[in-house]
Amino acid sequence: MDNNTNTPAPAADALRLALIVGSTREGRFGPTVADWFAPLAGSHGGFELDVIDVAELELPAVHPGWGTARTPALTETAARLQAADAFVVVTAEYNHSFPAHLKHFIDLHRTEWNAKPVGFVSYGGVAGGLRAVEHLRQIFAELHCVTVRDGVSFHNGWDHFGEDGKAHDPQGAAGAAKTMLDQLAWWGLTLREGRTARPYGN
Repeated sequence: MDNNTNTPAPAADALRLALIVGSTREGRFGPTVADWFAPLAGSHGGFELDVIDVAELELPAVHPGWGTARTPALTETAARLQAADAFVVVTAEYNHSFPAHLKHFIDLHRTEWNAKPVGFVSYGGVAGGLRAVEHLRQIFAELHCVTVRDGVSFHNGWDHFGEDGKAHDPQGAAGAAKTMLDQLAWWGLTLREGRTARPYGN
């Protein structure tokens, strides 16, 4: 996907936001949604963006187990998640839930998620990926994350974008994205200050 958002450089104290693209299927729609969202996050002013596309990662097929040496690719990805102050997950909905490869990616990491906020941009059929998001909320709660209340949802997502990848109603969707990003910024700053003041124990 396109990582060049053509946005101003973030402030020195900007939060590091990891944008995670969760679908890995051939012909997936996720990069279109992520490419729409990334410039909005970049122009918000409070974030430094790091795009993590699960489909582009060389992750182990089997969980190495805690205490087992990690592969170089997994070590690199863990470092990127550890450096993040907040996360946004772009997810499809498959069979009333989210993609299996996204679950595997989440499960390969543990403390990297702790005490950080998570937002969601979802897409799907008539449900707009909301059932996938509800499942993800439970999982991220187990990982000691705070999921923000508001998100972005594209019902029949492919109908919201042209062949050029641009949204048909950019203002409406951008408004929802700003609300979510504002919440992420508040939680991200608050939790970063908390982690800096005292270690988080799980």
